[in-house]
Amino acid sequence: MSRKKRPKQLHPCVNYKDYENAIKYYTEALELNPSNAIYYSNRSLAYLRTECYGYALGDATRALELDKNYIKGYYRRATSNMALGKFKAALKDYETVVRVRPNDKDAKMKYQECNKIVKQKAFERAIASDELKRSVVDSLDIENMTIEDDYAGPKLEDGKVTLKFMKDLMAWFKDQKKLHRKCAYQMLVQVKEVLSKLPSLVEISLKETEEITICGDTHGQYYDLLNIFELNGLPSITNPYLFNGDFVDRGSFSVEVILTLFGFKLLYPEHFHLLRGNHETDNMNQMYGFEGEVKAKYTAQMFQLFSEVFQWLPLAQCINSKVLVMHGGLFSEDGVTLEDIRKIDRNRQPPDSGKTMCVLLQDGRSVSKRGVSCQFGPDVTERFLEQNKLQYIVRSHEVKAEGYEVTHSGKCITVFSAPNYCDQMGNKGAYIHLRGSDLKPEFHQFTAVVSAVTFIHDLYLHSVIFSGRPIYRRYLAFIYRQYTHTYI
Repeated sequence: MSRKKRPKQLHPCVNYKDYENAIKYYTEALELNPSNAIYYSNRSLAYLRTECYGYALGDATRALELDKNYIKGYYRRATSNMALGKFKAALKDYETVVRVRPNDKDAKMKYQECNKIVKQKAFERAIASDELKRSVVDSLDIENMTIEDDYAGPKLEDGKVTLKFMKDLMAWFKDQKKLHRKCAYQMLVQVKEVLSKLPSLVEISLKETEEITICGDTHGQYYDLLNIFELNGLPSITNPYLFNGDFVDRGSFSVEVILTLFGFKLLYPEHFHLLRGNHETDNMNQMYGFEGEVKAKYTAQMFQLFSEVFQWLPLAQCINSKVLVMHGGLFSEDGVTLEDIRKIDRNRQPPDSGKTMCVLLQDGRSVSKRGVSCQFGPDVTERFLEQNKLQYIVRSHEVKAEGYEVTHSGKCITVFSAPNYCDQMGNKGAYIHLRGSDLKPEFHQFTAVVSAVTFIHDLYLHSVIFSGRPIYRRYLAFIYRQYTHTYI
C-alpha cells in the first residue's frame, strides 16, 4: 500500500490513545491491503488497549500467518493469550520473543511472569485432591489478633459494622490509611457467611415509590466510588444500591473499594446488593493487580480469603420479575431460563465455557471480542426476554464513552461506573435509577476525580509490589491534601 493511500491518523490515534478510531482506520487500511502484517499487529494493539482480547488474538495470529518472522506479532499474540488466561500458549510465544531479542527487558519480564504462573498452575494441579478444600477461615484466630495501642483507625463495634464505622472507614481510606487486619478479617468472614446464604439469582421487589441505583464496574477507583456516594447519597434502607461486578483490579484502590462495598453489604444486607464480575476470579486478580495489592497491603492469606468470598457472590439479580441484571450478558445457547440461573453452582472458579462464564463475561453467538464465551445479538435478547417474561436486561463489563449504552431497541443496557478507566480512556461514568412504578431507566453521568492522585499512588504501589522499596511515601499525604475533595 502506498503512503498516499494510507488513511490519515493511523499512528497518531494509537499515540494519543484514541483506540476506537485507531481500530477504525486500521480496518480501512486492511480493506485496501489485506496482506499487511504490520496493520494486523497494530490493530491487535488497539484491541488489547480496549480489552477486546479475542479480536487482538485473531489479528496477531493473522499477522504471523502473513509473516512468521514478525516478532511483534508473537509478542502481541502472547499478550492476548496471557489476558485470556491461556498461559502455556502465551509462554511459547514469549519464549520466541526472548530468544530473538534477549536484551528486551519488557519481554524478559513478561516471560518470567508467565513462566511462574505456568509452574504455579502445574503445582496446584499436582496437589489437588477430591477432598473438600479447607477454608482459610479454619486457620484464623481472629479473636486473639491484637489491635496495637497506636492504631487510631475505625474498629467494629462489638464485632459489628455500624453506620458510624462506615463513615469513619471511608474517611480513613480517603486519607490513605489502612484498616487494621483484624477488622478486615472480621468483615470478610462475616460477609462470606451472608453471601453464602444467598441464591445464585437474587430476586427483589420494588414498591411503586421505591427506587434503586444500579452501578457498573468500579475497578478499584475508590475516589470515584466516593463521588458516586456524594452525588447520589450514601447507601441506606431508603437508598438501596446494586453494584454489578468488577469491583477490583486495574485501579490502585481495589482493597479500599471492596472493603467499603462489603461493609455496606453487612450494614444493609437486604438493601445493598453485589453481583460477581469476571474480575472477581483468581486468574484476573493474578494478572490485573488485586492479588498483588492485597499481598502488599496485607498478606497472601487474606487474598485467599477474598477469593473464597468472591466465589459466593450471586451471579444475577431480577427486579420486579421484569428486569434482569448480570455482569456479562446472555448465553451461548437458546432456552436458558431464570430457573437455570438459580441452579448454577457458583462456589467455584468459573470454567472456560458454560452458563457461569456467559453471565460473567458474555459480550453473542459470534466469537466474542473477549475471546472467551461469545457475543449475543438483538435476536438472542428478544428470545430470552420473551421466554422469561422480562422487559430488558442490564449488564456492565464494557467501557462506554458516555458511561452507558442502550442497544437492542432498548432491551439491552450497559452501564459502566469507572470514569477515565485506567487513567487513560477518557470515558464518563454512569449509574442508573430504577423506580418501582414503571422500571424506566434514568441515567446519571459523572466524570473522574483525582487522576493525578491515583497516578502518584500507582507509582507508590507498584514500587512496593515489584521492587519492595516504596517510593514517594512522604509525598502522598501532601498530594492527597492538594487534589482530593471532602466527600464524607
